[in-house]
Amino acid sequence: MQPNASQPLPFQSASQPGAARTLRSLSGLIDFDCAARWGSFTLAAQELHKTPAAISLQVKQLEEVVGFTLFVRHPRHIALTPKGQELAITVARMLKELRGKVDALRGGDEEHVLRISTTHTFAIKFLAPRLGRFTKLHPELDIRLDSCERLVDVENEDVDLAIRHGIITDHPAALYHDRLVVVYSPELLAPGQQELGLADLTRYPLLYDETTEFWVRLLRTEGMPEGPFDFSRGFTNLAVAAQAAIVGQGIALVPYWLAWDDIGRGVLRMMRGASASVEYPHGYYFVHASRKASLPKVLAFTNWIQDEVGQMARSLHASLASPAVPRLQA
Repeated sequence: MQPNASQPLPFQSASQPGAARTLRSLSGLIDFDCAARWGSFTLAAQELHKTPAAISLQVKQLEEVVGFTLFVRHPRHIALTPKGQELAITVARMLKELRGKVDALRGGDEEHVLRISTTHTFAIKFLAPRLGRFTKLHPELDIRLDSCERLVDVENEDVDLAIRHGIITDHPAALYHDRLVVVYSPELLAPGQQELGLADLTRYPLLYDETTEFWVRLLRTEGMPEGPFDFSRGFTNLAVAAQAAIVGQGIALVPYWLAWDDIGRGVLRMMRGASASVEYPHGYYFVHASRKASLPKVLAFTNWIQDEVGQMARSLHASLASPAVPRLQA
């Protein structure tokens, strides 16, 4: 049966033929978010204290508004469509930010909530282990740490400060100019051996992150371009390469900041001397909205973390100044 020309199509507004319906309520998004998380209208209904039929109706109405199917309905379960998956990610993030803002405004303590966004690796390996020191200095602040790899929009999202990774040569907001250093597990030491030197690089796999470029640069600088070297173990993340070194899978070339705590705990050793390191153009830098740069809570955090990396930089310089193990050993 052909639709009557005078009647609107399912995804059209009756007042504006050809235009999508305007989203007039968040309830459909909330029901959709809950159903997407549970993969079930029944379980979503239990969380929201509604009936499964009510959840299903809200989602159906939302599908009519957006103009595409969100779920594939099976007899015993539902599954997100590809477009439904994309929308679910956006809606979940939006609702999280909305709830966080409402909670902050309800408490009237927005100036005491500091929201920081950074990468997973930096959060796990450097920031999270040190936040206790910051909160002791500033117990009045409530820290919200969000680790993610996407680039956040600090101007429009609920973020006070972001710390991101990239090329930082001459970057005005650079946090720390790092170097790659050679590290290894003490388990690789032979009985009676105190430390490894560059001559030992041919004895173990050389662990690297995606490219051997920096290993080659170091070896050429030391006049050791030929090898034989074992580059059979590559990783897609420097933190994984460092972890592989900890368990003795080989010798790794990683940023000093990434290995600093593990070196301090004794699970990694660093080859001493500037010859066992190489310049690294990547690092971390600050990103914040211009209107938030001078907020007391943001200034307190940036000053504190700059002091933390300052201690690390001094430790690196001391290690580079230490005499290295001779490359040619008896």
